[in-house]
Amino acid sequence: VNLYDTGSNEWRNFENYEPTNGTDTALYLTENGGLSFSPDALKAKEGFNEYVSDPMKPVPYTQKITSNYPRDFMTEDQRFASTRPDVLVYQSDVLTEDITVAGDIKPYLFISSSGTDSDFVVKLIDVFPDDYKFPETGKKLPNDQPDRIKPPENSAWTVFEPGGYQMLLRGEPMPARFRNSFEKPEPLTPNQATKLEFTMPGVTHTFKKGHRIMVQIQSTWFPLVARNPQKFMDNYKLAATTDFQKATQKVYFGGKTGSMIVLPIMK
Repeated sequence: VNLYDTGSNEWRNFENYEPTNGTDTALYLTENGGLSFSPDALKAKEGFNEYVSDPMKPVPYTQKITSNYPRDFMTEDQRFASTRPDVLVYQSDVLTEDITVAGDIKPYLFISSSGTDSDFVVKLIDVFPDDYKFPETGKKLPNDQPDRIKPPENSAWTVFEPGGYQMLLRGEPMPARFRNSFEKPEPLTPNQATKLEFTMPGVTHTFKKGHRIMVQIQSTWFPLVARNPQKFMDNYKLAATTDFQKATQKVYFGGKTGSMIVLPIMK
C-alpha cells in the first residue's frame, strides 16, 4: 500500500493500510486547553470545558465567501475557527521529535449537553511554528531577500501569514443520538456526562519537530454538515426553524471521565 505522508511530503510504502508497527497511543485532553501523551493526565485535576452552541450562528467550515465547496478546505488554516467562543481548542507542547501517524483517528470523549441531541465535530490539526515561512525558490528578490513559493490566489494560505498556520488534517462529526447504535438513535439525558466514541477517517501524516498537535471540538460545521436542532427528533433533517435551540456543551477531562484522542503512531 502506497500512502502519501502530508507532513513529510513523501510517499510511504506499507504492507497494510494500517501498518503493523503502529501503536495506538492516547493523547489526553487536559486542563487549560492542553494535550498530553502522559497517562498521568487522568490523575490530574478533573473538570470540563464548555461552550454555547447556537445552530442559528453555526461555525462555518471555511473562512471563504463561496458558492461551492473548495477542495482546499481540507487543509485550510483553522485560525478563523480557533478564536470563536463556540469552538474548544486543545494544543500540545512543542514537539521535540517527529511523530508519524498512520491509520484511523479515534476520539474517546465524555460530553454532556443541556439539550437532548447534539453533534460533536472533532478536528485534528497540525500547528506550524510561529516563525515558519514558505519554502525558498532558490532565487533572489530585488531587495536581495530570498524569493519564496507563493500560494495560489484563491488558496486558504492567502488569509494569514504562514507562521502559526493551523493545518486541518481530518475532521469528523458525530451525532450524539447515534452514540450506541446507528440503527436505534437515543436522546441525551440533559447535563449528564456521556461517553462518545467514534472513528475518524484515516490519515498518514508526520507532525514535524517544532510543530504542535491541536484538537478542536465544536457542534456545527456549516454547511458541510446539516445543523442539528439540539433537541431529539425522529428526523432532525425535517426540523422547522422553531425547533432549533441553543445548548451548553461540555467536554470533560481528567479522572474517570477523561477524554482522549487515540492516534496510531508509527514506532
